[in-house]
Amino acid sequence: MLFLVAALMLMGVLLGTVAHVSAPVSLAVTAAIACWLLIFAIRERSGRHHRRTHRQEGSS
Repeated sequence: MLFLVAALMLMGVLLGTVAHVSAPVSLAVTAAIACWLLIFAIRERSGRHHRRTHRQEGSS
């Protein structure tokens, strides 16, 4: 997932809007997106675990 963020940032620097803002701004935005993806991944994993545990308790 972090590889995807790095690849998108590299493409943005070379091709997109990121080329028109300063490096600190683009790094800050990259860090914010990476944190958002990390939080999303943690919530998804814990949600799947919670649903799986909830189903096992109900079927006993």
